[in-house]
Formats: sequence, C-alpha cells, structure tokens
Amino acid sequence: MTREEFQKLTQNTVLLDGATGSNLMAAGMPRGVCTEVWVMEHKEIIQKLQRSYIEAGSQIIYAPTFGGNRVNLKMHDLESKIEEINRTLVGYAKEAAGNQAYVAGDITTTGKMMGPGGELTYEEAFEIYREQISLLCDAGVDMLVAETMINIEETLAAVDAAREVCSLPILCSMTVEADGSIFSGGNAIEAAVALESAGADAVGVNCSVGPDQLVSVVRSIRENVSIPVIAKPNAGMPVIDDKGNAVYNMGAEDFAKHMKVLAENGATLIGGCCGTTAEYIRATAKLLGLKSNTL
Repeated sequence: MTREEFQKLTQNTVLLDGATGSNLMAAGMPRGVCTEVWVMEHKEIIQKLQRSYIEAGSQIIYAPTFGGNRVNLKMHDLESKIEEINRTLVGYAKEAAGNQAYVAGDITTTGKMMGPGGELTYEEAFEIYREQISLLCDAGVDMLVAETMINIEETLAAVDAAREVCSLPILCSMTVEADGSIFSGGNAIEAAVALESAGADAVGVNCSVGPDQLVSVVRSIRENVSIPVIAKPNAGMPVIDDKGNAVYNMGAEDFAKHMKVLAENGATLIGGCCGTTAEYIRATAKLLGLKSNTL
C-alpha cells in the first residue's frame, strides 16, 4: 500500500482489529513464554482469531510480530531466529486476511529506557527497528504500526527507520494515562505533533485505559495534527482476580458506544486493545454502520 492509498482509505472511518495477547492467553498460551514462538506453533489459533476480526468488520489486522525485535527475542535466546519468526508470522496473517483485509506489520517498544537517563541510544534503537522493519517489508506487509510505545524518542527512531527502509505507511500509537501523559515523560499531543513532523502517517493512542477516558486526549490530538488519529483502547480498566488474571470491566455494547464518541471527536482508525474480542469489533462496526472491506 502506498502512502497515498492510505490517505484515501482513511478519508472515512477505518476499523482495526482487537486484542491479540489477552485472547491468546484465553486460548491457552502460558505466561512467560515467547509469544511469537508460541504463535508460530499454534497457527490455527492466531488465524482463527484474525479471521474472527475480519468477519466482525476489521479492515486492518495486525500481524503477530509485536515482540519480534532483536532485543525482545534475545530475552528468550531467540535472536538468531528473528528472520524466520517475522516472515512466518506475517505469512500467517496474510493467509488469514486473504483479499478481505490489510495486514500491518506490528512493532513495539524494546522495553529499554532511552538516554540520557537510560541505556538505549537513538542510534541503537534506529538499528533495532530498521532490522525488523526490513524483514516485515520483505515479508509483504501492507503497512507498519508501532504500538504501545512508551517513549517519544524511541518512536521517532522507529519512524525514521521506516522512512529509510521503505515507502509504506507507518502508524504510531502511544500508551498513555487518562490525562494523556506518557510513562517516560511528555504527553500524547507532543508525541503526535513530533511524529507527524517525522513522517508518520497516523498517530494516536492504544492500551492503558478504556475508551471512556480518552475523549479529551483524542480530541486534543485531532486539533493538533493533520493526519488520521488512532484510538485502540482497552475494554475498560482491568481488575486482577484471585488467579492473577486481568478481568476487564466494559462489555462490548458499552465499548462500542464509547468508541462512537471517540470517532465523533476525531478518531479515524479505531479498534480494541487488551480485553477486547471480535464481539467488541462487531458491536462497534454495527453502531457506526461500518461493513467489512473486500480489497
């Protein structure tokens, strides 16, 4: 997909997919394993989930390459398999999508803090992202998405790497508190403005809180950028049960109602993060009058 084609697509509301991790856990993925390798070994589970999102109305699904960068894989002694992992998982997503949805190559934070207070330099982050983005592009993704980002500088490194490697659209979403503040400093509005200037094709927020807490954040981002705004929140705020599992407190119908408000306040690319399922995407599509997209 070209950046111009992405601009045309986002002239109207675009429906993203819902959660991956929380649904994999529900499907039996143990804690502490490398998610990407577990997914490689359970193709039928990830494809069932992705197809359920497409059937519910998702026009863009995220390839399960979230933790497929060298730093995250090294924690499982799997950095030597970085190419196999990324290529295989993109292949799974493309097969599931067929001609009914676009596939976004998913990247995220390295988990390391950026300098001067942290150990990770901009140059190191740039090389880490350039490696994974190159693999995702070669594997045939339609676009890139840097999600659940916690540091503006690290996200800028990802955008710069994408712009050097390819001409695909890159979407960026930060994880924020209800007031828009970012874990490592700064806020979602500052991040959105900086990322647009760096060449991002869409900016916004995902994870952290529910859609009911993001109205002012989404509206403020919309007022400060000229590119599409992303809103991919959790199914409300989680409560930890006696087994240590996160239980989300917002049902699909309420989620959809709040997502409609976010769309009315400027969000163009909307979907769900932790705790959401195909039911949430279907309810949102129905309330907004959206239909699944055949490419």
